[in-house]
Amino acid sequence: MTKHQKRLSVPKSWPVERKTDVFTVKADSGPHGEDGVPLVVLLRDVLGYVDSKKEARYALSQDSILVNGEPINDEQRPIGMFDIVAFPGREEYYRVFPDEGGRLALTEIDADDADSRLGKIEGKRQVPGGDTQLTLHDGTNILAEESEYSTNDSVVVDNDDKSVVAHFPYEDGALVTAVSGNHGGKIGEVTDIDVTPGSGSNIVTVETDDELFETVEEYVVVIDENFTGDEGDDDE
Repeated sequence: MTKHQKRLSVPKSWPVERKTDVFTVKADSGPHGEDGVPLVVLLRDVLGYVDSKKEARYALSQDSILVNGEPINDEQRPIGMFDIVAFPGREEYYRVFPDEGGRLALTEIDADDADSRLGKIEGKRQVPGGDTQLTLHDGTNILAEESEYSTNDSVVVDNDDKSVVAHFPYEDGALVTAVSGNHGGKIGEVTDIDVTPGSGSNIVTVETDDELFETVEEYVVVIDENFTGDEGDDDE
């Protein structure tokens, strides 16, 4: 297996320029699958905090960079949708959020918001003992005492104890963001969920401030107003 990743073939969600160089860093195995962006790409290409993998390794060795509340020592660790990237020494905190076209971007947040992260429920099952195991969009499994959760709902998970601190149902009227497809990065309310018979994807109609658009269910994630990137504009 090659250790290199050509820029022209990286997923569309990666925040890298495709025609500046031939190769970029390849992500290690881990959360978010092939859509996960290596941490060093965010540090070097997006934030400009390092110039090389060597500098990134040194920064990580100081436990100065946290992802979802945990220090990371692998510069190729995949980073993806709704991860929290924190620099406590700089007092800087970011949420990974879809930008226009579904490209991953860093939205600055405050320290309190960095204590938890959003997850879309992609699987649900009962486990021995009566708890419900939820599988989130990045592959994380968490346990919940209640069974009120459904696939395609979103939850906010505390970074310390992995408990669910908020629950956003997937339903008509829900605020969603499109994370992929032609409408990636757009935010609006669900006005209709058209259930497709058989194995086809359900079609979701979303109303934004400017338009109505349709997309497949897999491309939308339920959020609330605190996840739109505008929370810092009101009170701070």
